[in-house]
Amino acid sequence: MVLAYSDVAIVVDERDDLFYTRAALHAHRPEEGRITVQPTPAGGSSAALAHDMLYALGKRLAPGPDSPDVWLDAANAAWLAAAAWGVASGVRHVVVPRAHLLTDRRIDQLLAWRELTGAQLTLLWQRAPHWMPSALAQVERRISGRDQFEALLNEPGPIPARPSFPPSPAAMTGPAVMLARQPPARQPRDARPASLTPRRRPPPCAGATATAQLVQASRPVVIASEDADALTTLAHPLIAAALSVLVFTQAHLGSLRFTRDLDIAGDVSAIKLHEASHRRCPLYAVPVWARLLLAGARAYHRLAAHPPGVSVFAPLMLAEARHLRAHAQGLSRPDLPLSLGVPAP
Repeated sequence: MVLAYSDVAIVVDERDDLFYTRAALHAHRPEEGRITVQPTPAGGSSAALAHDMLYALGKRLAPGPDSPDVWLDAANAAWLAAAAWGVASGVRHVVVPRAHLLTDRRIDQLLAWRELTGAQLTLLWQRAPHWMPSALAQVERRISGRDQFEALLNEPGPIPARPSFPPSPAAMTGPAVMLARQPPARQPRDARPASLTPRRRPPPCAGATATAQLVQASRPVVIASEDADALTTLAHPLIAAALSVLVFTQAHLGSLRFTRDLDIAGDVSAIKLHEASHRRCPLYAVPVWARLLLAGARAYHRLAAHPPGVSVFAPLMLAEARHLRAHAQGLSRPDLPLSLGVPAP
């Protein structure tokens, strides 16, 4: 039987029928916005279930005690990363088999993730329902039978077309939009991108969308397919996006220091980089393979409740970007400009 409460459905499979497990595994179709998360048996880490979620989203954590993915050992950071990737990739339905083996804490983490992303959550409870924790006990309707379960998995309602990029700052409401509407700080008269004409120019340090109305974005550098694949599987949204920008723009790491939310176009088709003096702030087209990565970084930034004017990549600049450097060593591009200093004009 299926117990449904709001956007959470619990499939009670007391007899542990193999049909339900197989159906759940076959339902894993990320391209349709639906993933199946298989919990790691006896995973002792507080972030273990979040890691399982990242794995289902196509992300791979670097192994080892000195891993550059040490950030994601913390449960809050790992779940935030999983939420960012879920939002950016348009995941609207998550199926979790053998949920009866999860602790109350991990069930609470799953429910919190659902609240953060708005996705449908379906749990396979393969045990007697009276063992269900209080967080799952409040249900409003019950549906029994295999046909109803298959219908739930194939329901088109909660599954939008992907990618589902986060809304642009212009579509936001609340305090963040007030910050975004504040006039920019006054800059010297010549503080403008070199490619802008004197007659038509946006305000100093305008965002990517405003700049794109006046300036044609520079073409991205074509990279090896193996590098694109390696970047796509990186687990931390900020690291994946930062490295992708450095690769397809050949820009200096220091230029990411000033990259704000509003420097990423609403459809993630362009990104604007900055230098300290803001005399040259180039606009780059974002290649298709990198758009989901930048969307993930922006979602991570927004889910962490940062306003649009704050640097998206600021956390990477700590400890001389050592996590970023460690991941860069795995690429076939040994010439990445990973010094934190900004090149001289």
